[in-house]
Amino acid sequence: MATRLIIDTDPGVDDAHAILLGSAHPDAKIEAIMTVAGNVSLERTTANAATILDVIDREDIPIYAGCSTAILPLTHDAAHVHGEDGLGGSGYPPSVRRPGDEHAVNALIRMANESPGELTLVAIGPLTNVALATRLDPTLPSKIKRLVVMGGAIYGTGNMKEAPSAEFNAWMDPEAARIVFETWPGLELVSWETTMAHGLSMDQVNTLMQSQTPRGKFFQKITGYTLDYVSTNLKRNELFAPDPLAVAIAIDPTLITRAEHHHVEVELAGSTTRGQTTVDWYDLTGYPHNVNVILEIDKARFWELMQASVR
Repeated sequence: MATRLIIDTDPGVDDAHAILLGSAHPDAKIEAIMTVAGNVSLERTTANAATILDVIDREDIPIYAGCSTAILPLTHDAAHVHGEDGLGGSGYPPSVRRPGDEHAVNALIRMANESPGELTLVAIGPLTNVALATRLDPTLPSKIKRLVVMGGAIYGTGNMKEAPSAEFNAWMDPEAARIVFETWPGLELVSWETTMAHGLSMDQVNTLMQSQTPRGKFFQKITGYTLDYVSTNLKRNELFAPDPLAVAIAIDPTLITRAEHHHVEVELAGSTTRGQTTVDWYDLTGYPHNVNVILEIDKARFWELMQASVR
């Protein structure tokens, strides 16, 4: 039976890669794309979601626009990583399609109540939509089959200048992350460090770039900007694929080869640690385990899914 998938996202180059992967997987059915401000503004992430669905010719997948700011609004984004348009300055023309009239938070609650226990939610942007939906419907976690989150830095190896031990998605809305981590027992976490351990080599990237399908050409146009950022700023000659990795795991949990259950909290107060995800690795606090921390995945099978995404 196909995995019924809701993708909560802030496209974003790797978000686009993730939607390519999810839409190409034979055992997945994307029920909706829900957008949130993050990598770029909500207006831009929503427009980018429409562009991505145009490229893959999926008019059947609805888009629901969500929250335009964090719970405590910030004025930051990641355009320096993804380009001012969020798609690597690729220059794709604006899509004519528009999101549904329903707010993403309301749409998520409605869909969960219409199909309790049947939907997998994968959150690959800041957790604002998910947190507010949970506040409106506290029973929501019991109605979603699985929640897979891309976010957090489980060893304190973050990617934010303002908070070096924090990862972008958690840092962009720490209050939302705190709400979700406290109210969704058993959520599955794909951290920044797990992403770094499962990057794509430049040989693999070049293979993907050579695809002449519409998907492959789209991948090629949007990816160069991020590759330059990773090389210049992170000093790594590879492509990280955090969001595709999360979507792959959401579709097929057998990709996971190693994971551990622990208690994870989100730091809210530290001047240089706000948004840090703190893992109780040795169960010192005695608090109940609330997160399945994903540590290793089958890299060969993930690579097969990435290749399929551009065919």
